[in-house]
Amino acid sequence: MTPEEALTQLRQRVDRARVTAGLAKKTLAERTAQGRVKVSRTTVQQFFRADGPIPSMDTVTALATVLKLDVQDLLDLRDVAAGSADVADEAVPPEPAPDSDGGPSSLLRDGPRPEPRLVGPIPPAALAFQHRAEADQLRAMLENGGTTVLEGQSVGRIPAGGTLVGLGGVGKSQLAADYARTILADGTVDVVVWVTATERSAIIDRLAQAARELCACRLAEPDQAARAFLAWLAPRRSAAPLRWLVVLDDLTLPEDMDGLWPPASPQGRTLVTTRRQDAALTGPSRNRLQVGLFTPAQAITYLAEALAAYERTEPDEDLAAMAADHGHLPLALSQAAAYLADTGATVGAYRRALADRATALHDLAPDLLPDQQSHTVAAAWALSIDHADTLKPEGLARPLLQLAACLDPYGIPTTVLTSGPARAYLAHHRVRQPENQLPAESTTKSAAEVAPISAAEVERAISALRRLSLLTYTPDTPATAVRVHQLLQHAVRDTLTPAQRYETAHAAADSLTAAWPDIERDTRLAQALRANTTALGNHVGDDALYRSAAHAVMYRAGTSLGDAGQVAAARDHFARLTAATHRRLGPDHPDTLTARHHLAFMQDQAGDPTGAVAAFTQLLDDRVRVLGPDHPDTLSTRHHLATARGQAGDPAGAANALQGILEYLLKAKGWVHPDTLHIRYLLAYWQGRAGNLEASLASFPEVIADLRQVLGREHPDALTARADFASMQGEAGDAAGAVARLAELVDDMTPVLGSDHPYTLIARMNLASMQGEAGDAAGAVARLGELLDDMLRVLGRDHPATLFARLNLILGREQTGDEPGVVVTDLVALLADQVRVLGLYHPDTFATRHNLAVCRGEAGDAAGAVAAFEELLSDHLRELGSDHPETATIRGHLTYWNERVAEGDAHQSTDL
Repeated sequence: MTPEEALTQLRQRVDRARVTAGLAKKTLAERTAQGRVKVSRTTVQQFFRADGPIPSMDTVTALATVLKLDVQDLLDLRDVAAGSADVADEAVPPEPAPDSDGGPSSLLRDGPRPEPRLVGPIPPAALAFQHRAEADQLRAMLENGGTTVLEGQSVGRIPAGGTLVGLGGVGKSQLAADYARTILADGTVDVVVWVTATERSAIIDRLAQAARELCACRLAEPDQAARAFLAWLAPRRSAAPLRWLVVLDDLTLPEDMDGLWPPASPQGRTLVTTRRQDAALTGPSRNRLQVGLFTPAQAITYLAEALAAYERTEPDEDLAAMAADHGHLPLALSQAAAYLADTGATVGAYRRALADRATALHDLAPDLLPDQQSHTVAAAWALSIDHADTLKPEGLARPLLQLAACLDPYGIPTTVLTSGPARAYLAHHRVRQPENQLPAESTTKSAAEVAPISAAEVERAISALRRLSLLTYTPDTPATAVRVHQLLQHAVRDTLTPAQRYETAHAAADSLTAAWPDIERDTRLAQALRANTTALGNHVGDDALYRSAAHAVMYRAGTSLGDAGQVAAARDHFARLTAATHRRLGPDHPDTLTARHHLAFMQDQAGDPTGAVAAFTQLLDDRVRVLGPDHPDTLSTRHHLATARGQAGDPAGAANALQGILEYLLKAKGWVHPDTLHIRYLLAYWQGRAGNLEASLASFPEVIADLRQVLGREHPDALTARADFASMQGEAGDAAGAVARLAELVDDMTPVLGSDHPYTLIARMNLASMQGEAGDAAGAVARLGELLDDMLRVLGRDHPATLFARLNLILGREQTGDEPGVVVTDLVALLADQVRVLGLYHPDTFATRHNLAVCRGEAGDAAGAVAAFEELLSDHLRELGSDHPETATIRGHLTYWNERVAEGDAHQSTDL
């Protein structure tokens, strides 16, 4: 389009606007806009002349008002007209341009630029202000492409610029203020306007103030003056470029900016600080910078400098702990430092008070907030929570945040918050009343009054909280999708009454239990569920979870640790659970007895079968006394006691005890009852371990068939029974058959339990070991090497299965060519770890000691082999007795190496 054509269209548009406004040409001069600025026909003609003067913004705004046109559109149309050198109209005397102090001509004149102008106070720099990476990112964001002109820009659409987004208290305003002060100081800006954007009226008033101070605007109506100022910021070909920055600090409601966004300009920059993350605040031409927390180092430095200003000095380790307690939130650290200075409290005392569930956050706020802050940490979030509760689906954000406040700040699985118990809680406490509070304990709703909540509505409520920066939501990592800052959680819990806290805690515990899968295929999800259970206990205390009974989630977390192979952690968990139930419920409460049962079982799994036998023996007496001899829990303790005896070195005793239990179950429950099947499986296993391989191999096929039929092919008992059957085949001399069975089992286990499940890992270890027994030592070593990497990753270095896999790998490498001296060194290192983790007398430790003694002799140290076997024999006799099969084997080795010492010949091999 040529300039002439553009001008023709422009004039047609103005004429249409004039006709629409009902104005004849002769009456145009008689009309006035608000502010008593006359709009003459001459003004209209001059405005569209290429060589016309620059009118005041009062005149532009008045003209737009009379013609009912948008101010920015009018300026854009004038620029089109100004692009034509041939534009001419009837000769009219020029209207003089205003040249008042601070007016457009004073800021846009040629020659040296005047001093930058500031409208609105910039917040002062905080005490001990820390330069952060975000400050450099912000400057680059606004100076390198951050102010790209948007074609077709219109009022109501967000111009190019930058947005600082983050949780209240992370320091967004301080970063914006630092940037504004920096560009003012280095002279790269002509105008800076700082707008407190918490409400629309405040935005309009500050923009109107800028119009009066910078444009000599005389419009009385603030809204018109604000629009005049925004129009004045727009670039014009007929004026020198104006470099400006408008900061919209703490924008609360994006809709407050409708019609008030600064225009796009190559020389203009708009910076927004907000907690809102609405889609309306983003776009392809918008830069958004997520402001995070202090790094640990920044937090320590900040506290040290702030306290030094208050003439306080504290050790770095205390400051690091204090910073971690506050989640490295800048605002919280600022107020904590001021509190310490005001009260003289020690860091330790402050931390204890913060950790005390009875202490509210506002109790730890200083009487006079530092750095001209207007809100305490807790109050800073209150308005955001109110706003979130008004977003769709209305009334769900607050109760959802209350539920999340009882869980892990570092990651809550989505499935927990969308579980049935969580949705029931949200439906019951959906807030629709203005006060936005949970109903009192006595207020109940009937089922008919409670509308059900869908999982989709919960996810929308999560999004509403995310939009207000009250949580982070990463659905692509579902195990830790929802994160809430720990102090925000504290502040939310502070708003709950004791009755509400109890109810919310139980809803959270029920939600965790419902979300917990029966088979933990997803290790990350299992870890997250355990972490959330731990956090729940820390947040709400014993009273909420042990009031009349121990909540089931506490047991589930412990068994999950055991299922994941973290047997030592599981043992410690059940030790704490036993103490808690004993203290809260009494020694004879069924839940206390159940906790003791789990503790004894984990003692066995963690490598203390002797201690487990003692614990189960005492527990059995108590369960018979409290529950009776035929109670299912009593029978469970009896069979676990038998298993522990087998693990402690008495497999025959285990088999005999299990035979007695089986006879009772056959009469009471029948041949294929699940309880009977489990005992039949255990009996077959311990018969084989006791040396009765014939009975074991005869029993296993029928047991496995019944387990599959009754429990299903994928049930863990059916899978583990198959693994033990294969092991018995190997011990009976059919290594090739055992390898085939174990390979098939691993293929079946992997899709059911997952490749990282401990059962799968142990089956893979048995397969590799049996592969070596079948003559493929090199293949066994390759499998064991790969397996050990997975075990270290999943189970950890100290898991008994990991330690046993290391033993098998060392022995496999010996068979494939490792020098005896290297093998001895590796076995010594392994033995040290086993003694530390399992103890000197654990069966696996005995196995390593045995192999180490043999390898010492084969490495040429016959005397060392004798000494090792003598010590091993003494321990075996004391712990396992003279009738144990291994005792006779040790005696044979001892005799052999004594002969070698007598002969002075350390043989390099032995057939023993």
